[in-house]
Amino acid sequence: MIELLILILIAYVLGSIPTSIIVCKLKYNTDIREHGSGNAGATNVFRTFGWKPALFVTIIDVFKGWLPAYVAGHLHSDSMLFGSNPDALMIIAGFAAVLGHTYTIFAGFKGGKGVGTLAGMLIALFPIALPICLLVFIITLIITGMVSLGSMLAAIALPVTLFIIEGMIPDAQISLTLRIFALLIPLFIIFTHRSNIKRIMDGSENRFEKARIFRRKSGETKV
Repeated sequence: MIELLILILIAYVLGSIPTSIIVCKLKYNTDIREHGSGNAGATNVFRTFGWKPALFVTIIDVFKGWLPAYVAGHLHSDSMLFGSNPDALMIIAGFAAVLGHTYTIFAGFKGGKGVGTLAGMLIALFPIALPICLLVFIITLIITGMVSLGSMLAAIALPVTLFIIEGMIPDAQISLTLRIFALLIPLFIIFTHRSNIKRIMDGSENRFEKARIFRRKSGETKV
């Protein structure tokens, strides 16, 4: 039990590293939460500062989710709780990192939406299904310009994709643990995007093509 708690704690602290806040503070000497949507995530970094810092933030956030899940799946510890179920360990460690990103201990428990970190976790858990989910995200983004809607639809596509893969590939072995977790992921993403859903319904949700890039000119801050 102690080993599992240590794993969860390490994964949570790793996920809690507020990448966007650190990057924007070091590079632009400002708090990303004071700009745009006020969210400490890669999407708000893009809208405020442009694609380069946003890409860096995304890569780190994805890594924060992938690393704990990958390591947990290769522990091979019979003494650890759930040690005989590597899928469960990967889910526990990965989701601890996602919760750390969403409720970071380093920023008053207010972080990002968790999509990037969750994507990293899913790379470790569902390497076959994730490209299809990514395709759903990209198509939705191109058609609607809404990152939030793309994230939610991509999450919903995951359990559907797993069902299709099992039906099309006879040798595909997807554990009950992973199937149950895949059904819970859309619920979490929808919950973290509940404010976005409200804006989508009233027509005020930010769109990708309307993103404005943060520039500092002559000592003035413009958004």
